[in-house]
Amino acid sequence: METILSKMTKSAKGKVCQLRLEGCIPGTETTVFAHLNGGGMGLKSQVNGFHFGFYSCLNCHDLYDGRKQASPPYDLDGLRNKGYEATIKTQKIMAKEGII
Repeated sequence: METILSKMTKSAKGKVCQLRLEGCIPGTETTVFAHLNGGGMGLKSQVNGFHFGFYSCLNCHDLYDGRKQASPPYDLDGLRNKGYEATIKTQKIMAKEGII
């Protein structure tokens, strides 16, 4: 039986990045399901198998997780807010498609 996390992760294939930070990669080739940071929402934090996150291209995911820096850099609160907004957009897509 497929888990909700597996369904959420697989659903990123072919989707457009919802975070859309500086240098966002257009198209869908690098999009993954990125887990929301902050508020105890890391990879190990879940509610009944449900994970909070968003569709993100490779560039935006690297910026969000701190592997890359924008110039000027994003402030942490602003970046978290963008992650929350992207999560809401992604959940709307997932709900419409029956994933959640």
